[in-house]
Amino acid sequence: MESILTINNLTKKFGYLTAVKDLSFTINKGNVYGILGPNGSGKSTTLGIVLNVVNKTSGDFHWFDGTTTTHDALKKVGAIIERPNFYPYMSGYDNLKLVCKIKGVDYSKIDEKLEVVGLLDRKDSKFKTFSLGMKQRLAIASALLNDPEILILDEPTNGLDPQGIHQIREIIKQIAAKGTTILLASHLLDEVEKVCSHVVVLRKGVKLYAGRVDEMISSHGFFELKCNDQDKLKALLENHSSFGNIKIEEDLITAFLNEPMQSDDFNKFLFEKGIVLTHLVQRKESLEEQFLQLTDNQTNQNQ
Repeated sequence: MESILTINNLTKKFGYLTAVKDLSFTINKGNVYGILGPNGSGKSTTLGIVLNVVNKTSGDFHWFDGTTTTHDALKKVGAIIERPNFYPYMSGYDNLKLVCKIKGVDYSKIDEKLEVVGLLDRKDSKFKTFSLGMKQRLAIASALLNDPEILILDEPTNGLDPQGIHQIREIIKQIAAKGTTILLASHLLDEVEKVCSHVVVLRKGVKLYAGRVDEMISSHGFFELKCNDQDKLKALLENHSSFGNIKIEEDLITAFLNEPMQSDDFNKFLFEKGIVLTHLVQRKESLEEQFLQLTDNQTNQNQ
């Protein structure tokens, strides 16, 4: 895999506060990466460091093959890490002409990128007449003008209404489908689950997980169970290697699987052991449940 960005043992301290702690991960070409974590988890700081707007305390990072300077590498990067800042009384098109001048890009790119973000029909409208979602889409168009190899977005749907959120997510998917690598920071599990192929989960600057989203969402899932003899069922599950965590809430038992298992095989096995189920539902674990388990484990280890 061709790597776009490699981060090694990156640490950033602001006085006594450690915003990012010993962080390492690699971004490979052609994927959509999410840095996921609550506010204050170090997402924006990490993006700031690799974009040369925040100085690291220790560790290192390199773009592409490691032989390119960060200054040159950033010419192949498109990034939006703050609210879009355009001239309010100029049209969307004229604002992008200014960006082209700064980036040394031909004006012919403007219409092409406005079409990508669905703003071609509003190119002559003044920026101040744009909705918040349109402003964000114009910012994405401006970040795409130099045909970057990677697009970096910090909380791209923050403050948008549901329609605006949907439009931005669809645009991100379309850009990714054409082969552009994307790195986005988000505190929204739903966003990462819908848009990203890979995720790095941060909490208080510490990496809890890095890998594929579909691997983080446990492929084995869990059973929700009710039966005529709860104690017997609980004992059986706790002594069965196929099951991990067992939760009991009133008369409902939730049994998390360590390995794949079919519900009909499981039901037959229990019946042979003399347990008759009155309720059996097999479910997939959502990213939210996985995320909560990760952060709970981290909290427990720190106590």
